[in-house]
Amino acid sequence: MYQAILSVGMGVRVSQRQLSLPVKFKHTLWSIKMEIRKLLTVAAVALSFVATGALAQDKAKKQAEVRAKAQQSLNDFYKANPALKAQVTKAPGYAVFSTYGFSFLVGGAGGKGIAHDNKTKKTTYMDLGAASAGLQIGAEEERYLFIFKDAKALQHFIDSGWVAGTEGGVGGGTNKMSGGGTAGIFTGGEVYSLTKKGFQASGNISGTKVWKDKELN
Repeated sequence: MYQAILSVGMGVRVSQRQLSLPVKFKHTLWSIKMEIRKLLTVAAVALSFVATGALAQDKAKKQAEVRAKAQQSLNDFYKANPALKAQVTKAPGYAVFSTYGFSFLVGGAGGKGIAHDNKTKKTTYMDLGAASAGLQIGAEEERYLFIFKDAKALQHFIDSGWVAGTEGGVGGGTNKMSGGGTAGIFTGGEVYSLTKKGFQASGNISGTKVWKDKELN
């Protein structure tokens, strides 16, 4: 950049930039700017850690709530039919869902649950909702229990989800359970349902789908 050169007394030549600010003062300004940048960087990193920590705490809280609700639902099924406990224990895995009682879900918005591998002890968090537009899932208290006949069926359920009424969904053979509840047969095993009213002859599983919860896993 072009700089005008000025003559200052006795033929001394001084640049215009040198006349503008003392060198010491310019150095001080530069130091202040660098310190401000450092402080802003530290503040941004700190805020990032705080936000990440808050999200992690929220996720852990929701996971704990889903697990607790799943265990409560299992207990409800065992109370309705004590024989189910042995079936769940002996099976390669199971999945259990509830559509009510969650602090972070509104009525009719679907439900949450878990798919559990009895061999590896791994728990996967799952979502439950309506299979098509216009249907409302979760307006009433509903619980679903899937008992899988083999590990492959369980893994397919977790990885690909499940839709009632499609291939692999609930088909013929909905059975009445002693003590209340209904049982439906699907290609991966059996699915049971309970409502606040107890036994429902229609099964209440139609129109539902499940998929892996991206937020909680």
